[in-house]
This record gives sequence, structure tokens and C-alpha cells, in this order.
Amino acid sequence: MLNIISAITAPPAPAGISVDYLVVAGGGGGGAGVGGGAGAGGLKTSIGASPLLLSFSTNYSLKVGAGGAGGVQSVNAGVSGNTSIFSTITSTGGGGGGTEVGDFAPGAGGSGGGGAGAPGANRTGGAASPSGQGNAGGDGGGGAPGYAGGGGGGAGGAGSAGSGTVGGNGGNGLANSITGSSVTYAGGGGSGVYVNLATIGTGGTGGGGNGGADGATGSNGSANLGGGAGGGGTNSAGSARGNGGIGGSGFVVLKYPDTYTATFSGGVTQSTTSSGGYKISQVTAAGVSDTVSWA
Repeated sequence: MLNIISAITAPPAPAGISVDYLVVAGGGGGGAGVGGGAGAGGLKTSIGASPLLLSFSTNYSLKVGAGGAGGVQSVNAGVSGNTSIFSTITSTGGGGGGTEVGDFAPGAGGSGGGGAGAPGANRTGGAASPSGQGNAGGDGGGGAPGYAGGGGGGAGGAGSAGSGTVGGNGGNGLANSITGSSVTYAGGGGSGVYVNLATIGTGGTGGGGNGGADGATGSNGSANLGGGAGGGGTNSAGSARGNGGIGGSGFVVLKYPDTYTATFSGGVTQSTTSSGGYKISQVTAAGVSDTVSWA
């Protein structure tokens, strides 16, 4: 009798690993002296779209952008935030808010900065550029009595324009549940105003900083939310003009099957948890030369 031995073939190895992501850039710095609120860091996510299919044992770029510095009167507008990167995904830093003295224009970015609240040619809110990561900043009011600045754009909405004694509010951010809990990221900064009788612009949900009044510095954007900072305020004599706040740092989240292990380079600060068959790595700091790989 002929014995037939059937060969048992192992299943083929997977072609790669599927990784969901949230990549938030650093928020911009607020403008000085009735300064515009800063734009939030750009936000890109695969949630609701398609994850990346990546190769095993390959180093992929990983970077978390810092927030931009606040503007200083007569010197500069708020500084744009820095990019955050994962593999081929790059989110652009938020645009800085416009500064009153010197008529410094707000910056474009993931979301645009708001214009300063004083007469001048550069009161128009900054654009969201490249598009698809956030929204534009609001225009500065440009006139008495409040000289209110415009709010910075957020991932979920544009900054509002300043008007009279009412500062422009920052645009709201967007909620994302990649970590397992709904968290709102990338809110725009509120604008500064003239004297304390005016109404400051408030920061958008998702880490946007509030504006200042009566010579106060704008509030900082929230760290690891990519929030835009608030613009500084001016006192009645014009002798004190607060600087803009500092933008909030960015954030990167990676979600992948828990049968695999991620290896991060030495400059990365992260925490990894497991839930529902997935690992979730939350990255709060990573530099320009840092990487992640899977095995």
C-alpha cells in the first residue's frame, strides 16, 4: 500500500505591519501687544482613513515638534511651531500671531496665526498652508477702542476676527480617540487686547492659550496638544506691551497589533500600553534623528 505524506506548508509571513497614527505639530507663538493669537499645530490622522503599511526591521523617522516662541514688540511676530513627523506623514507647525508695534504679519502654518489689533497693512489672518491640516487665523480689528487682535486657527475651525473691544477667539481643535479616550488637540490661541476693559480672546478647545490685556503676556498653548499661544495685551498708556505666549509642543501616537514590538531610538520619550489586541505608543518627545521600527 502506497503511503502518501501530505506536506504542510506554513502560512506566508505578513508583508508588513499596519500602523494607525495621530501626528500633531507644535503650536505657534502668540503676537505681542494687542497681538494676534497663534495658529495650532497641523493635525494628521489615519483614524477614519487608512493606516500606513510599513516594513519590518526598517527605521522610520519620528519627530515631535516644539512650540514657537512668543512675539516681542518692535522685534518680531510670534514664531511658527515646528513640524512633527512619522514616516511619510509630516504635520506643519502653527503660524505665529501678528505683532502690533512694527506691524509684523501673522504666519501661515498647519493653522494660521491671527492678525494684530492695530491699524496697519498686515492685519489679515495667516493662511492654513499646506491645506488639510487646520484652518486660517482671524483678522485683527485694527481700530479704537479695543484694538482687538484676531484669533489663531485651530484644527476644527478658523480663528475669529477681532472687533472693537472684543478680541478674536482661537479656533477649536479636533477630538481623536486613537489612545482609547477622546482627547481634543490643536486649538488656536486667543488674541490680546488694549487695556483691561476690553474682552480678551479665549483659546480654542484643544490647548489654545488665552490672550492678554493691559500689558499682560499671552498664555502658553498646552504641551503635547499642539495648542496655539495667546497674544499679548497693551496698557492704556501704551508703555507696556505684553509678549506673546509660547506655543504648545506637538504629539505623536502610534497604534499597531500587539503581536509586534516597536523599538524606539534613544532620544524618544514614549509610553506604550496594550488594549483590545493593540499596542498604543504615545510619543511626547523625539528629535530630528530619532526613529521607530517594528519586529
